[in-house]
Amino acid sequence: MLNLIVGNKGSGKTKRMIDMINESLKISKGDIVCIEKGMKLTYDISHKVRLVEVESYDVSGYDAFYGFVTGMLAGNYDISEIYIDGIFKIGGRDYDKFTEFVAKLDALSAAHNDLKIVMTVSCDESELSPELKKYFV
Repeated sequence: MLNLIVGNKGSGKTKRMIDMINESLKISKGDIVCIEKGMKLTYDISHKVRLVEVESYDVSGYDAFYGFVTGMLAGNYDISEIYIDGIFKIGGRDYDKFTEFVAKLDALSAAHNDLKIVMTVSCDESELSPELKKYFV
């Protein structure tokens, strides 16, 4: 399952994601990973969540980030949920490449026993391709 939390800057996307993470901690039987650029969530999420600061690994662009995510899954079969804060800061603001990336992640999610992936996307919903609307939460 893949979900996108879409909204303009300051609309509460990250807060909503933090709430989702905290709810998941109560019911998830697997490992939860949160990926961000910068360490701003350090004190907002539980220490039980694996917080990954992507800049430490020199990852940029959607292809490199997809490889990074699949590498994490290959190294830990117990990951059940991945939260990504600020995907455009990691992959860039190329909407076509983003749409392709979402399709690849959706297929990856389905192939890994319904891995849950949630991303915050900082833009207006109208800027994204219509095919992405099915992922909006």
